[in-house]
This record gives sequence, structure tokens and C-alpha cells, in this order.
Amino acid sequence: MGVGSSSLMGATLRGVTAIPVSVEVAVSSGLPGFSVVGMPDAAIQEARERVRAAIKMCGFEMPREKIVVNLAPGSLRKTGSGFDLPIALGILLATGQLPKRLAEDYLVVGELSLDGRVSSIPGLLSFQLCAKELGLDVLTGSNGRDLAHVHGVRCYSVERLSSLRSGALCEEQPHSIGAKKFSVDFSQVRGQELAKRAFQVAAAGDHGLLMVGPPGAGKTLLARCLAGILPPLEEEQRIESAQVHSVVGLETSLILAGERPFRSPHHSATTAGLIGGGSPVRPGEVSLAHNGVLFLDELAEFKPSVLQQLRQPLESGCVCLTRADGTYVMPARFSLIAAMNPCPCGYFGDREHSCRCTERQVLTYRNRIGGPLLDRIDIRIDVMRAGPETYFGAKTGKSSAELLEGVLRAREFSSWRHSRNPENGAPGIEALLDECHFDTETQSRMLNAARTLRMSGRSVARTLRLARTIADMVESASVADEHVSEALSLRFEFGDTSGFA
Repeated sequence: MGVGSSSLMGATLRGVTAIPVSVEVAVSSGLPGFSVVGMPDAAIQEARERVRAAIKMCGFEMPREKIVVNLAPGSLRKTGSGFDLPIALGILLATGQLPKRLAEDYLVVGELSLDGRVSSIPGLLSFQLCAKELGLDVLTGSNGRDLAHVHGVRCYSVERLSSLRSGALCEEQPHSIGAKKFSVDFSQVRGQELAKRAFQVAAAGDHGLLMVGPPGAGKTLLARCLAGILPPLEEEQRIESAQVHSVVGLETSLILAGERPFRSPHHSATTAGLIGGGSPVRPGEVSLAHNGVLFLDELAEFKPSVLQQLRQPLESGCVCLTRADGTYVMPARFSLIAAMNPCPCGYFGDREHSCRCTERQVLTYRNRIGGPLLDRIDIRIDVMRAGPETYFGAKTGKSSAELLEGVLRAREFSSWRHSRNPENGAPGIEALLDECHFDTETQSRMLNAARTLRMSGRSVARTLRLARTIADMVESASVADEHVSEALSLRFEFGDTSGFA
């Protein structure tokens, strides 16, 4: 078999982003061998055996000459099994068994089985976005589940390596799936109308919320209902959120249909699981909740060291991980919903059950959260257990549809305000004060509250944002005294069961 060379485009995942990689193949005279250079990981080194078997099983001839595969740039570490297809295709192009024009217009990614079947790999949406920047289409396996409509990019699939002989590729079409109908409605929650109001405010302004209450009060059910009062994702948000889910191999169809992600990790989650990390670096739960909701049940049971890692994503809306090979930036703009018991036994302050915990145990339990993290949660409410008569009554409370109406009204009014004054929404307390349009009396009340409660600058800013959202819900251009009062009650005034007053 003659010698030759070829070059085609592949890509590797770095965090949630696909980085283009040039796959260069040289078949030359010399001692027979097959080497891959360019900082490949173990999965890519193992590709040599998969490629050799697949080429032979599909009726092609494996060269007996020296084969060198270079993955450029050489300074970038490459990971994953997605280089199987480009390496095999590069060998076939270099030896003249396939025409070189076959791969000119494609970014090629795919994993090979020993019999030559081609499978797509996780992160297909990231590869589509990478191909868009390069002006290419995507060539991959035939079982891609996370395809999205990316303008200007077509995705072609090949079932087997032998199918490339004919050059007939199948154009894949994303599946159209309607949005999920939520089976949990706020009308199913009995006797928690104040909590529903808090959730409506949280949904209207993307505020974080902490529920404190005894077991069986309905905290988890309330959190599950939140998805039903959030507006659908916009097109750009859908792509951003689906990209993160695509990288870890999760279903993306519902997100691409407009449903906001809802993540509820167990309290045993590690820092890498919650924030992101590992080797190779992969997104954590905070990034999987991007543009959606992160629900942390049993908040005080999480490791304090893990919880404190939430502080930076809550402020910046992204996760920045610094490693030896550089910095990884992953999106993490989410609404935090958390729930916890007031004490280790769960019944501190409960009217029906007596608490068995000592004062020291209660304080130690609450201090596991930490003041800096608590200061970043906009709304903190008590959720008490409703009486038995509440569940046997025929009357139901507000439904998700009713609450959603108020959420949409507030968001539309907020957008209208920002369109009139594009400078609104800028960071800093001065910009927030301009948005609130306080009169003298209301500003004086807010100032007195800040002094009395010894509020930090961050706490003042978050209280102002909360008051502004409440005013938006009644379509008020200025924040009045009653809006400030409700904001302060949602953020600071707790009953005895919360213990955070």
C-alpha cells in the first residue's frame, strides 16, 4: 500500500466547550507501527486497537507501513473516544482508499466499535457550536440524541465505517418534542399560601429562597411545583442549558423544547459533583441548573466545605476552576431553592411535637450553613405544618396557572422598565436606588431598617432587588413603603422555628 498523508478536523471537549483539533495522519515507509501524538489521553491511545479492528472488519486494508497521527495543537490535552472516527477516516484518506474531498467540509467526531459501527458521543451540541464557528457541518454516528437546531450547521451521520465507500451520508434531523406537562401543581399544596407568595416572588425575579420547617410541612412539594410557574426558556438560553446537559450525556429534548432545568442533588454530593471538576473537568450540578433551578434539600446536611463553594457561582453566574492546564469557565446562573429542618430532630418550635435537641445542638446545626452563604439567599421563610383540617377541606389554594400569570406580568413590566432606561440593571447600589424611585419616606424606612438589622452592602442590594421585584408584580414604576415592608419580611422576619432572626 502506498504512502501518503491527510488532514481533517476533529474536536475535543474542554469543560462544556468543544475546541477544534486538527487530525493529521501520515503513512510513511519505515518500521511498522501505529502511534498517536499530541497529548492524547488513555481513551485516545486505546483508539488504535478499535480503529485497526474496525478498518479490517469493514473490508478496508490496514496499512503495514508506519502510521503517525498528530493531534494539533500539541499543547492542548485531548480527551475522549470521539477521535476514533477521524483517525480511521484519516488513515483511509491518506492511503487513497477513500477520496480526500470526503472530509473537507466536516468536523468529524465519533466512536468506533470493533465491527465498524459508528456511535455519536456526549457533547454533540458543543461540537455543533464549534462547527458553526469553523463554517463546517458535523459528521458523527447515527444515534445522536442531543441534536439541536443550530443555524448554519447540518449534522450528518454514518452507521458503519463501510458506509463511507458510497459517500452517501444521512442528514440527521432534531426530534420535535413538546414541553412537559407538569403533574405537580401549586393547587395540590394545602395551607401554605404565604409560602406560595414567596415562591411567586422568587420566580418573578430569579431570587434564591430558603425554607425552614419541620418534616412533613411540604417543603419538597413546594420546590417541585416551582417549575410550573417559570416561563419557558428563550432560544439562546435553551442552547446554553442544553449544551451543558449534552456534555455529560443527559437528555436535552425537554430543555430544547423550552423547559427550565431542575436539579436536586443528594446532600452527600462532593465539591466536584456540585460545583464541577474531576479529570477531565466536567460540569457539576450548578452548571446543569444553568437558567433553571437548583434545589438543595436538607441543606444543613451538606458538607459545610461544599456549601461554601456556592458563594462564587451565586455572585458571578459562572464557575471558574483553575487547573494546571489552565482555567475552565462554565455557566452557572441559577435560582437556588433550599430546604432544611430547624434542628437535628426537626421539631424545634413545632406546635405538635416537642424538640429533643439541646441549645448547643441547634446552634451547631444551623451554623453549618454559614453567614456568608445565607446572606446570598434573597428570601428566607418559615414553612409550618398545616393542621389536619386543611387536608380534608374542599377548598384549594392558588394554582400554578394563577401564580404564573403574576410571574409573567412582573417579568414583562421589568423588561418594559429596562427598555425605557437601558442603564437599569447595572451593578451597584446606586443603580438599584435609581430603579426603585424611592420617595423620602420610603427611603428613610429602608435606611432605618438597614441600620437596625445591621445589613451589609450585599444584603442592602439584595433587599432592594427583592423590593423592586415585588413592585414589578403590581406594575408600579416606583417602590412604595408596602413593597419594602414585604421585602424585609421575606428576607429578615422569621418565626421562632427558623432561628435566623
